[in-house]
Amino acid sequence: MAAASEYLYLIALGSNQRHHSLGSPVRIVAHAFDALEMTDIALYAASSIITSRPIGPSQRAYANAAAIILTPLPPPMLLKRLKSLEAHFGRRRAGQKWRTRILDLDIILWSGGVYAGRGESLQIPHPEMQRRRFVLQPARKIAANWRDPISGMRIKHLFTRINRANRLDPMRAAN
Repeated sequence: MAAASEYLYLIALGSNQRHHSLGSPVRIVAHAFDALEMTDIALYAASSIITSRPIGPSQRAYANAAAIILTPLPPPMLLKRLKSLEAHFGRRRAGQKWRTRILDLDIILWSGGVYAGRGESLQIPHPEMQRRRFVLQPARKIAANWRDPISGMRIKHLFTRINRANRLDPMRAAN
C-alpha cells in the first residue's frame, strides 16, 4: 500500500475526438494509461474502456475509463501535471464548455479525503462524480469499495443508485 508521503488518486479519463497520429478516442484513452506512468506517478490500476453519450453540445460519443494512480504529488501539483498531459495530447482549453476534446483527465477521489483549495477550482471529490454514470461505471471496476468522503457511500453503491435512477428517468439515461 501507499507510504505515508504517497497518495492514491482515482482519475477519470475521456476522449471524443480523433488524434492525427493516435487515432480513435478509444486508442487515445489506451495511450493515456501509458502516459500516466511517469517518474513520480505509478499506474496502480486501469479499468476497461467504455463508450458513452456526450453531455452538452458535442455530438460525438466518448471513450471513458478510470485509473488509480500512486504519487507523492499533492492535488494542485497533480492537477497541473494532468493538464500538461492533456495539452501534450493536443487538448485546447479555449471555447465552449463540454465541446469535443482529445483527452480529458479529472481527479475524482484521493486517499487524502476532501480537498477544496483556496482560490482554486479544484475540488475533491469531483463535484459531478455522483451524477456521472460514465465516471462511476469504469470506476466501480477498479475502486468499487472506495468511499466518497462526503456521502460515505461506496463507488459501487453510487453506481447502483445512478443506474436505478436512469431506469426510472429515460432523459437521465443518456448520461
